[in-house]
Amino acid sequence: MKTTFAPSTTRRMLLVLGSVAAMTVPAATAGAATGQAPHTPGQGGPRGGCVVAYFDLGETLVHTADDNSVRYMPGAAAHLRALRARHIPVGLITNVPSSWGATDAERAAKLKETVNHDWKGSTPFAWADFGDRIFTPRTEAERKPAPALWERAKKAADGCRVVYEAETDDEVEAGGSLGYVAYRTGQEGRPAYLPAAFIAALAHLPGAASAEAAGSGPRR
Repeated sequence: MKTTFAPSTTRRMLLVLGSVAAMTVPAATAGAATGQAPHTPGQGGPRGGCVVAYFDLGETLVHTADDNSVRYMPGAAAHLRALRARHIPVGLITNVPSSWGATDAERAAKLKETVNHDWKGSTPFAWADFGDRIFTPRTEAERKPAPALWERAKKAADGCRVVYEAETDDEVEAGGSLGYVAYRTGQEGRPAYLPAAFIAALAHLPGAASAEAAGSGPRR
């Protein structure tokens, strides 16, 4: 059973979201998939759908300085905390050498080792938030902007709405063309990241699944 909304409720939601939605790739919202039922309140609550927020890594969540040290981008740690507080699952869609491992888990382990080795921030990177939702190229042909990583990440979201945040127009456009609500980070005069409240609200828009439906939430 899917959630239904009274026309007045839907109009109020769209008005609230409109100012932020204008900053996202328009094609992404129209292409967002119907979701499965969540099991945590941050994925939409007892009558909402579910959403998963994916990110690029370099220069989106972390910055590599001239001395090769790595630390959070401004606002990134706070953004991840805000998503964590709403129980919104997060993931990475990021290019690394395919030679780093035969599986996503092996390449993710090498990525963590590399970032941690050069990390200079006072707060460690929040790897635990991402779980096994770290998608990296199995072959060099899968490297972004090829669609393979976005497609694999979307499939792993089990039908939940998907968000993608990155610092470059080409990646935002690619994610949007594949059904993500896509947002370019670090734009002057705009929020550094898509507000957590907006991401959470996406789960409630018409088309997102109800928690009353049978099924599983995104892979954790």
